[in-house]
Amino acid sequence: MKKFTLIFLSLISFCFKAQVAEISSPDGKLKLNVFSEEGKASYTVTFQGKTMLGKSPLGLITNESDFSENLKFISSKKDNISKKYTNEKIKKSEVEYKANVLTVSFINADQFNIGIEFQVSNNNVAFRYDIPPMKDRFSIVVQSEVTGYRFPPQTTTFLSPMMKPMTGFARTAPSYESGYKADAELGAKSDYGYVFPGLFHIGNDGWILLSETGVNSLYCASHLNTTAEKKLYQVAYPDMAENNGFGSSGAALSLPGKTPWRTITIGDSLKPIVETTIPFDVVDPLYKPSQKYQFGRSTWSWILWQDASMNYDDQIKFIDLAAALKYELILIDALWDKNIGKERMKELVQYARSKNVGVMLWYNSNGAANDAPMGPRNKMNTSVERKKEMKWLKETGVKGLKVDFFGGDKQETMRLYEDILSDANDFGLTIIFHGATLPRGWEVMYPNYAGSEAVLASEMLYFSEDVRKQEAFFATLHPFIRNTVGSMEFGGTFLNKFLTQSNKEKNRRSTTDGFQLATAVLFQNPIQMFAVMPNNLVDTPKFQLDFMKEIPTLWDETVFIDGYPGKYSAVARRHQDKWYVVGINAGKSVKKLKLKLPMAAGKNMELINDDKSGTTFTKTISISKKGEYEIEIQPNGGFVLKN
Repeated sequence: MKKFTLIFLSLISFCFKAQVAEISSPDGKLKLNVFSEEGKASYTVTFQGKTMLGKSPLGLITNESDFSENLKFISSKKDNISKKYTNEKIKKSEVEYKANVLTVSFINADQFNIGIEFQVSNNNVAFRYDIPPMKDRFSIVVQSEVTGYRFPPQTTTFLSPMMKPMTGFARTAPSYESGYKADAELGAKSDYGYVFPGLFHIGNDGWILLSETGVNSLYCASHLNTTAEKKLYQVAYPDMAENNGFGSSGAALSLPGKTPWRTITIGDSLKPIVETTIPFDVVDPLYKPSQKYQFGRSTWSWILWQDASMNYDDQIKFIDLAAALKYELILIDALWDKNIGKERMKELVQYARSKNVGVMLWYNSNGAANDAPMGPRNKMNTSVERKKEMKWLKETGVKGLKVDFFGGDKQETMRLYEDILSDANDFGLTIIFHGATLPRGWEVMYPNYAGSEAVLASEMLYFSEDVRKQEAFFATLHPFIRNTVGSMEFGGTFLNKFLTQSNKEKNRRSTTDGFQLATAVLFQNPIQMFAVMPNNLVDTPKFQLDFMKEIPTLWDETVFIDGYPGKYSAVARRHQDKWYVVGINAGKSVKKLKLKLPMAAGKNMELINDDKSGTTFTKTISISKKGEYEIEIQPNGGFVLKN
């Protein structure tokens, strides 16, 4: 008996020493524990008493010292944070953020310190490393992280593979434009890892979304990689082959320095995943806006009329289209420098201004990173040329730029993103990035930032029959994964039945008009490049055009209604006092839903939906006093409810 008691006391003593700190969310449902065992740091996450992440490694390795092993726990301290902020560019314009804060400090074998700051809010964990000066060392290179996420064995994944560097069009990859596999096997290998964000289904216990935020010029972006242990995923830094092999794969950091935030969103349903604001909660603006920036809707010819439309006369037609739709903007795409020229561009900008339409212009980001040939080239990649060009753009009256072809996550490229944004703010220009990485808190960090592609977007619907067939499948994923962590410049909502300039013969659309209208709300970006064409003014039903004329692009509230990624999705968004409820169905059969809409209880709403033949119609319906409404969504179809 005495021997058993000693063993029991020893186990208690060991557990006490192993677990060095813990913290819970304000509502107490989410709990994080930090451990120090055999010289290594790790953490666990439970939600409502269920293990969501088992013991997962913490630490990083620098060129000066190793913070992944031989770590000794020093101390921990707790605090809390509460703040309110507004941002019109994200899914919710007014946000109140409350979190409990835990900072844990370790010392390594070289007697250098490292801190790990955790912020735990309801349904979210954010953490980052804090590295103080190392005696006389005030600069280091962070070479890698051991940061990991160890999932329960029943987990399935929703991930998009990282593209092989220097492949794809003109060697512009990786550009976050791969597809997804739904409910895939845990630990399935990908040659180059998986992009952030990644969604994980923990069976009956809930869901986890992994991402990162707060990446700027001071660090590289990262992604997920598998390990020899199928349950464990780790943070990985860029491949050396990116950017044609130029630039480090790690991060040069001035000390004291902090890494970007790793974010974990957890829920027993998908509601916290869709509605999370954690990518924006833990970051702050890096500079003040030089002016009040304009966001809104835009026409663009290239998506269906392609390169041949980059001429003066066709752009006049799309300026007129924007004016007819009362859109704020037109995007004039690649090759305008050659086919229109700067002098005639001044005339176009003046004509657009007379129609109350602002002009955005396309630019190639490229210097030496890839082989994308379209112009304007070599205007955005160096400070001297960029400022010259932006001075001309401001004098001409251009409102913003769409900058394309980045292809990489190295710190060198993160610096280019930030330099373009910062310089553009000096000249009052909004910026959209295309052929680009995931935005990581940039809506807050950069006031003139207006969205990124970083998705298998609308242009591939034009080029690929396979992507057209899977359009509904991919669209049902985006509210839960890519678009929930950042603005997504998709460039869709086609009203042409055939994705061609003639609207006939080839590239037949696989989805209904109801589906296309629903995605105008389902996909969120402060500037939406809609694929409405001049012919749609005469060949599209009036109620559909009326919808496209009134649709906002800025939202005050976003609410998850129903859905399962890859199968169907229903989301509600509010602009001022007007609600839009939309849903789409990727299944092969009709999807019947009982929508719970407390925001519309007892009210009449306009319904846009598809009948069994795929014809889209509209009518007025009444929501019950309980806030419930039953609806059917056709295969590859969609609906809109609006008050």
